[in-house]
Amino acid sequence: MMAKTLIAFFSRADENYFGGAMRYVKVGNTEIVCNIMKELMDADTFKIEMKTPYSPVYMTCIEEAKRDLRAKARPELVSLPDSIDAYDTVVLAYPNYWGTMPMAVFTFLEAFDFTGKTILPLCTNEGSGMGSSEGDIRRTCPGAAVKSGLSVTGSSAASSEGSVKRWLSANGLL
Repeated sequence: MMAKTLIAFFSRADENYFGGAMRYVKVGNTEIVCNIMKELMDADTFKIEMKTPYSPVYMTCIEEAKRDLRAKARPELVSLPDSIDAYDTVVLAYPNYWGTMPMAVFTFLEAFDFTGKTILPLCTNEGSGMGSSEGDIRRTCPGAAVKSGLSVTGSSAASSEGSVKRWLSANGLL
């Protein structure tokens, strides 16, 4: 039987910003947190990937992301799940890009009807918190129950298990 929870996430490796310094990483912070969640609970995962990814160079990437945000772009994705009907709950994990989710996450959300589903937003960031992402998810998925999100400091992603565990427990997933 398929798990009733889906962890859908957007994560960026390559050059990233960590509390004032640039570092090259092979696995993005959001994916690190998703891997922790996968160890804690029975869930399927889906990685939201753009057909034309942003630049591996951080400063270029954030300019590309800003351009897409201003244009309200919906970048084409590599793939989408055939269906999300089997899932009651979707943990939606993403980095904070310019105060909200990456535009590719909007592409993912707009591809499905989330009516009757629970969405748990998780946002990695270096101090900018959830931004307007929770409200943006509510507007994009009007039929969903959007719970209070968890903000995780990206540079501490590897040590986020305690807060992730508490959040998942509080939302009845552990």
